[in-house]
Amino acid sequence: MKAIVFDVFGTIVDWRSSLINQFKELEQELGIELPSEVLTDQWRQHYAPSMDRVRKGEIPWTGLDDLHRESLVKLLKQHGVTLDEATIDRVNHFWHQLDPWPDVQRGLQQLKEHYIIATLTNGNLSLMVDVARYAKLPWDMVFCAELFQHYKPDPEVYLGACRLLRLPPEEVMLCAAHNYDLGAARALGMKTAFIPRRTEYGP
Repeated sequence: MKAIVFDVFGTIVDWRSSLINQFKELEQELGIELPSEVLTDQWRQHYAPSMDRVRKGEIPWTGLDDLHRESLVKLLKQHGVTLDEATIDRVNHFWHQLDPWPDVQRGLQQLKEHYIIATLTNGNLSLMVDVARYAKLPWDMVFCAELFQHYKPDPEVYLGACRLLRLPPEEVMLCAAHNYDLGAARALGMKTAFIPRRTEYGP
């Protein structure tokens, strides 16, 4: 095995706590009340369905930042929350500032001594670069759905990463906290490792 690729949302970063904290900071700054936890959970619930629209060909290729923003606008309307366009953009950028789980930075540094380490994520490239810089993640490469114009679990994503690494699937391991992701990689011959994140969706 020569390379390890990682899912990011939930596996590497604690998206839920990070978003809730940023919503609460915005509440204090603007002097408004927001259903921070509900908004966060519902926003994430739009994640897979919005990507499925792309995967099924219902809409043309659309990056995750844009899908997130579409979902956010719908949710704000549902909750009767009015924000100007600049603030909506700022809230959408919350996904660019996500805290890593406590074991991540040290663990990645240790693995980096022996393997190529990279992301394999549904996030778009600029989003993943921002997350890496914010969370101080020492990736050798950033692979994302945008590079392949497909979302996981489409095989093009996994095989595309192997192709760019110039490695056969059996020499690449996917680490993830989600079984659907691991199952798709395993079916293509990749090695897999499950990383449990029991509080990804809350305590």
